[in-house]
Amino acid sequence: MPKNFKLIIEYDGRSYHGWQRQKNLRTIQGEIEKALMKMTGNKVSLTGSGRTDAGVHAFGQVAGFHCDTNLLPKEFYRGLNSLLPDDIVIKECKEVDEKFHARYDVKNKTYSYRILNCYTPAAIGRQYAWFIRKKLDLNAMESAVSHIIGAHDFKAFEGTGSPRSHTIRNIIDAKIKEKNDRYLYIEIKADGFLKYMVRNIVGTLADVGLHKITPDDFKQILLSMDRNKAGATAPPHGLFLMHVKY
Repeated sequence: MPKNFKLIIEYDGRSYHGWQRQKNLRTIQGEIEKALMKMTGNKVSLTGSGRTDAGVHAFGQVAGFHCDTNLLPKEFYRGLNSLLPDDIVIKECKEVDEKFHARYDVKNKTYSYRILNCYTPAAIGRQYAWFIRKKLDLNAMESAVSHIIGAHDFKAFEGTGSPRSHTIRNIIDAKIKEKNDRYLYIEIKADGFLKYMVRNIVGTLADVGLHKITPDDFKQILLSMDRNKAGATAPPHGLFLMHVKY
């Protein structure tokens, strides 16, 4: 009988066309599935907790796969890490109940977006934060981000081409942390996310921080359900999938 395995994965998304396998393109899912085939000799289908876009990173992506094998979780852990490129790491592998599903059993996810907000850009770490030279108004951004907490229709912050049955999502928590007077971390925990949702929220929050719009304008954009009224999509390299809760 096939066993069910759960992986926790960390990756640097800069060299990949996102999570989901794509023909003739390098993806996180594709690389792990190739490594699993080398280990088992069979085609193994990996199911992720959800997709991350091209260039987005993860500290805690979760994926699962079924496999008829005698290999132990610790052997998959060691074997995959020896076969995978250095920018993909299996942090944990364990056998789980056969009913566990990496996508459908998700209760919530936490994303973090990093902004480097200072006059001088960074030479080290520039690949992992959006650089904004002009000082952002943190108080205004905190006031604005409070409006997204709770269940709302997030159509105004949805990217085009998103497969979904509806655009209502429940944001459990949203906060902005300042670190070392240089970085802003925007953390959002929700029961689910639309395509580009976090990056579109961040782009619009940056407009608030730059005084292009007010916190009340931000609220009205959310209520409008009109993507054309929201800000530009923040670049992918500042976004991290931090944690998936089951």
